[in-house]
Amino acid sequence: MKLDILAFGAHPDDVELGCAATIAKEISLGKKVGIVDLTRGELGTRGTAEIRDEEAAKAAEILNVSVRENLNFRDGFFKNNEKHQLEVIRLIRKYQPDIVICNAIDDRHIDHEKGSKLVSDACFLSGLQKIETSYQNKIQEAWRPKQVYHYIQWKNIEPDFVVDVTGFMDIKVKSILAYGSQFYDPNSDEPETPITSKNFLDSVKYRAQDLGRLIGVEFAEGFTVERYLAVSDLGKLI
Repeated sequence: MKLDILAFGAHPDDVELGCAATIAKEISLGKKVGIVDLTRGELGTRGTAEIRDEEAAKAAEILNVSVRENLNFRDGFFKNNEKHQLEVIRLIRKYQPDIVICNAIDDRHIDHEKGSKLVSDACFLSGLQKIETSYQNKIQEAWRPKQVYHYIQWKNIEPDFVVDVTGFMDIKVKSILAYGSQFYDPNSDEPETPITSKNFLDSVKYRAQDLGRLIGVEFAEGFTVERYLAVSDLGKLI
């Protein structure tokens, strides 16, 4: 199955927090979108890997993505090395996305920056014909995505561009709340973490509102790029 967009997250819920509204919008426009989680989030303070598996499946259903896979890398300890790069390359070649979206280039959680660089490097290497990979006993063709974008996470990184996601924030929030073990729950007896406060959950909406304010719309999501953005004419800007 060829996808238009493949979104990667170091942990289940990274993609939802970072770019779920953009994904929902692109799907509404007829794009085929998939999600790949690098780990099962097994080191998370709350919940278990099994619970996160169920939550990720529920979120995928809410977003109506075409596919969701988990590479089952070690949470906290995966590396940007040949072994892990080849696993990512196999999925890039399997789905042949035109656009890859991945973790923030700089963030509080060490896996986010590692995951960002790992996926970015794999996107480049995936285009090299002399790197051989196989899927279902067949040699894969080389494939390099046209664009690699990075969503914004904990840190308020200045975006290189923003996407108007007005009308799609409700589905983003719903997909985030699918991870009931991870976020604000006044009735939970589990330990508090930086992402379990009501303020954190509220920040998802007020960040999108603020980015929207800056471009004259209700809500927006921001991204950083690895190379210059280009437009065919000035009229394509909003």
